[in-house]
Amino acid sequence: MMKFRSLFSALTLILWAGSSTAQTDNHKHNDHYVFYESPEYEPEWMQPSVHPDRIVLNYGADPTTTASVTWRTSTEVDTAYAEIAKATAAPKFWRTSQRFLAKTTLLDGKLAQDAGIMSHFHSVTFKGLEPNTLYGYRSGDGEHWSEWIQFRTASETNDKFSFLYVGDAQNYILELWSRLIRQGFKLAPDARFIIHAGDLVGDAHREEHWEEWFKAGSFIHGMIPSFPTPGNHEYDYLYDNQDNKQKQLSIQWSHQFTLPENGPKGIDELKETTYYMDYQGVRMISLNSNIHLEEQAKWLREVLANNPNKWTIVTLHHPLYQISEGRANSKRREVFKPIFDEFHVDLALQGHDHAYARGRATDEHNLVSGTNKLDQTGTMYVVSVSGGKMYRLTPEGWDQWGAKQDRNAENTQLVQVITVDQDTLRYQSFTATGELYDAFDLVKNKKWPNTLINRKSECIPTRHFNNTIAYHEKLPLDIKNVVLEKYKGFKIDFNKVKKGFDSKIGIYYDLDLENDVTDVEMEIKIDEAGNIFEEEIDD
Repeated sequence: MMKFRSLFSALTLILWAGSSTAQTDNHKHNDHYVFYESPEYEPEWMQPSVHPDRIVLNYGADPTTTASVTWRTSTEVDTAYAEIAKATAAPKFWRTSQRFLAKTTLLDGKLAQDAGIMSHFHSVTFKGLEPNTLYGYRSGDGEHWSEWIQFRTASETNDKFSFLYVGDAQNYILELWSRLIRQGFKLAPDARFIIHAGDLVGDAHREEHWEEWFKAGSFIHGMIPSFPTPGNHEYDYLYDNQDNKQKQLSIQWSHQFTLPENGPKGIDELKETTYYMDYQGVRMISLNSNIHLEEQAKWLREVLANNPNKWTIVTLHHPLYQISEGRANSKRREVFKPIFDEFHVDLALQGHDHAYARGRATDEHNLVSGTNKLDQTGTMYVVSVSGGKMYRLTPEGWDQWGAKQDRNAENTQLVQVITVDQDTLRYQSFTATGELYDAFDLVKNKKWPNTLINRKSECIPTRHFNNTIAYHEKLPLDIKNVVLEKYKGFKIDFNKVKKGFDSKIGIYYDLDLENDVTDVEMEIKIDEAGNIFEEEIDD
């Protein structure tokens, strides 16, 4: 239960009013932008209308012949269509188009407290497409139409292609993830799909967050098919008072994505979260690392045992090797890693830890002997982050698991461009400003393991918190002492210190406090004079 108390007195308000002019002027004319003003979004901003929005493209299990488009409208639109035609340079290429009736579903926003919006989602799966062909499509209700959007089907042969991989968007999505995904598009405009390694949003059911995700990616979502896997932030309770019920997959997920339904049979909870597709010599597999791990392991073994492709890439949200403090994933490593070893998974693309690391088993453990021993692997493991939320790396790295990190980073937004060309897989990680941060090649041999060619010498220097722009605000010692004296038994979370400015208050600090004994959490606001003027208690 949240309790709110305003501790800011009228007298204090008057005192600050007298000095606020100078404070405001200093703020406006300061050479350094110290106080960040977060954007506010009005409710009307995310309301659907009769015009199609949130257009997203997904491949089917066979991307040579199938693709699906999904979009949103208001509930006024009961009947919707999608049209598709081979794209040519002639502006009226649409004369050869075919029209398909969409499947329409109701997203009932009353099912979750953070949703609230009633909307219709429409989807069409285009079947019988020609391989390696450029198509244009549009969606609408017969009167209100989207623009024509182009995409290309996969080739039947193992032609060279590239795709993008991004970790957690999650926080500051429209503010900061937008620049990252647009940089990715700039680096690889012909990318055939995008792997989203979970935590696309911060709050599973929150319409505002999904609106940010779609706006940040804009037309990219409609041009480059998404290959998403759910993270832990795609799961949440429908209502806060349902303490005894399980967290649920985002109520938006199945409505707004149309993904292959070739996952484990008989487990509805894994539908469109655990799946695979074959793309030009690569088997791409999404694992749901949140639930039903053992059941997925059985399915994964079957999928890999019958894999005709040269390359195997798996994406899952929780990394098998943790890179940030307090995020151990031993259970997932125990379940999935022996299968990765046995069936020679080439690349594991992960998220969750809000930092960057890339590595593998140490040289003495790199060969698979036939007996699945702990930490024997030829798999290259990657953890990356694309949004604006950052964590610190664990100092010990992966040594305790017999593995090594070849490259890592903190406090850096990254997008990865991966290119597959017959026997060579080229991996490149770029910063949000387009600098090459990490690179390596995997060369496929007749016998496992792959040959690894590290290309770190081509990359910029290592980025950590100590050599980049400060991410965490520093709390003055006198303010720290005031807080710890007043709230005895509480600890300050120094990773969440926020510095702000108010015309009446001046400079203030927003702090999170926690008492490990009582499990009470608090959020307070304190000014530079040590006056606490807001207090929220969660007991």
